[in-house]
Amino acid sequence: MKRAERLHALSEMLRRSGARGCTAERLAQEFEVSVRTIKRDLTALENAGAPLWSRPGPGGGYGLVARVNLPPVSLSPPQAVALLAAVSAASDAPYADLAASGVRKILDVLDPKTRAQADELASRIWVNAPPAASRVIRSAIEEAMAEQRVVRVCYVSGDGDATTRDVEPIMFGSTDGLWYLIGWCRLRGGIRWFRVERIERASVTAIPCEGHGIEEVGMPPATARSVRSRGE
Repeated sequence: MKRAERLHALSEMLRRSGARGCTAERLAQEFEVSVRTIKRDLTALENAGAPLWSRPGPGGGYGLVARVNLPPVSLSPPQAVALLAAVSAASDAPYADLAASGVRKILDVLDPKTRAQADELASRIWVNAPPAASRVIRSAIEEAMAEQRVVRVCYVSGDGDATTRDVEPIMFGSTDGLWYLIGWCRLRGGIRWFRVERIERASVTAIPCEGHGIEEVGMPPATARSVRSRGE
């Protein structure tokens, strides 16, 4: 996860914690960084004008003064729950963390009656989602895709063989309940599909992609479609 994204996610987590706050240790565990890094991030947020508070001693921690940043949102309870269900059922999807953060922002500015109705309806929907890949791995491949830079991965094949590969990310794809990073593998010199759950390590390099396009992946199945909004 890029630092700017972590700072945003950190402020969102502090805001959601309300008056309880969060300890630096809990925040470090959530974002898979050191306590020292979290404290530097908190200082950066404060220097940027975030209304942070801290409480020392046992039971203490850090928090963010509540304030609304979005205007009122007009959603029906079923519409709100549809967002919750979609994000919960796709916790392993690309950019799922950012999607969940966006949904929470929307829910936080619903009027109290709609929020209460949405919460009650949401309690009637359960999701048994598979465990997602490590946040660090997902953040790396998401960043590489967004910035179109080569990502270096340690990939374990179905036979258990591990190889280190430089991959130019082209697209993410989901089929049969599994997510894949599809890209140009510089080791094999061709398009390859990498199951995200089999990526053991990933790091973004400074090397730009060379322009391999979606058309090189081939024709999608008739039932496949992109998630791009069509304004419908």
